[in-house]
Amino acid sequence: MNAFEQFRVNMTRRYFFSQGSNVIGAAALASLMGLPQQAEAAGSQSGYLGAVPTHFPGKVKQVIYLHMVGGPSQLDLFDYKPQMNDWYDKDLPESIRNGQRLTTMTSGQARFPIAPSKFQFEKVGQCGMWVTELLPWTKKVVDEMCFVRSMYTEAINHEPAICLMQTGNQVTGRPCLGSWTSYGLGSLNENLPSFVVMVARPTNQEQVQAISARLWSSGYLPGEYAATSFRSSGDPILFINNPSGVPSNVRRTTLDGLNRLNQLNFDQVGDPEIQTRIAQYELAYRMQSSVPELTDLASEPASTYELYGDEAKKPGTLANTILLARRMVERGVRFVQIYHNNWDSHANVAGRLPDQCRDLDQATYGLITDLKQRGMLDETLIIWGGEFGRTVYSQGGLSKQNYGRDHHPRCFTMWMAGGGFKGGTIHGETDDFSYNIVRDPVHIRDFHATVMHQLGYDHERFSVKYQGLDQRLTGVLPAKVIDELLT
Repeated sequence: MNAFEQFRVNMTRRYFFSQGSNVIGAAALASLMGLPQQAEAAGSQSGYLGAVPTHFPGKVKQVIYLHMVGGPSQLDLFDYKPQMNDWYDKDLPESIRNGQRLTTMTSGQARFPIAPSKFQFEKVGQCGMWVTELLPWTKKVVDEMCFVRSMYTEAINHEPAICLMQTGNQVTGRPCLGSWTSYGLGSLNENLPSFVVMVARPTNQEQVQAISARLWSSGYLPGEYAATSFRSSGDPILFINNPSGVPSNVRRTTLDGLNRLNQLNFDQVGDPEIQTRIAQYELAYRMQSSVPELTDLASEPASTYELYGDEAKKPGTLANTILLARRMVERGVRFVQIYHNNWDSHANVAGRLPDQCRDLDQATYGLITDLKQRGMLDETLIIWGGEFGRTVYSQGGLSKQNYGRDHHPRCFTMWMAGGGFKGGTIHGETDDFSYNIVRDPVHIRDFHATVMHQLGYDHERFSVKYQGLDQRLTGVLPAKVIDELLT
């Protein structure tokens, strides 16, 4: 950022208007420098300007990211491999594995028996996508969805894999995709956070993974671009309500005093995080009115639950958080991140996967349909996926009724809907074992570059100086926008 942009980021509204001389001078300077015009010419989205004007007109204004923690099995959901029925309980050929790395959970197995999917598949939609019987509602909207069956990653264990998927690096401490989006585009609503995260509660809780707040931190970006976490039960945000006996005017007076103290401290030391603290106090005060209205679903008509299902009425369920995500983007939240746990199916795929899909299925259909009916799907990007896929061979015991699958980074499936992604697209292909990619590989860096492009940013130019380097979401290794996915 240049000096004027840095000044603008650090200047609070309250302090700005208290200094009358700033109003005319700053307006004149902005006019001379052409900053608003520059942002408009670069395709900046409507709403409050962020820190970085877009490089070209973006198609995505808001994002809802559904991350399935643990790694969904592409073989049992979207990557149909009927040939594997003839391979039941036969060993995975070494020509397919080709010495590739395995996790310690299966590397010691004496053999790697092929486990075909026990679930039936159906070819649906005009696009002809194969979808598991476990997702009957999803089948109805496949022509709105853009499937990538050739995603891959280097990470083979959960923590580095989910960190890479969220932040572009296996090492923690970097800003996540939501923070980059919030930082670049700014807020669309001054009464709600620009970036919200929710952790949905799965129906089945056989193997719940730990989810760290590091995944939604702002890293080396200013702290205000970290996510605000909404809880799945009780008050959505701790201390959102005033303590008993403390009226709003007392809270207002208290905050004004704290802000003056913080401003004095900033004037002395110049730490921009002090300005972040002031801004967050002010946002928290405004949220005392906006959050209760946001999370009160009493105003939703019966037709809403016909779309999302009755589970959407139960706080903390995936359907409930997805419905809240729609209400958030309606009200101007820029990025909503939802985590749904228990997809780490090392065993009992037959018992666990149906539960996971029931949590997901109708709510996903409802979200896509709802946004389309409201005219919001074109500018709202929905992302679905995990951190990696699952192996075609069974972990542990194998029967035709049940099996387990280990982590598999070499290929997995993700889908996007809305936001200028081409509905009805089926991109990429894997071999008969869903073990290796044979056509159109898409690395996580490519996925990030493509999402950034739809937000209006060239991923190679959208960077922040940190520790002497121009840091960016896609890092320094090659990444490309996958144009075939876009309208």
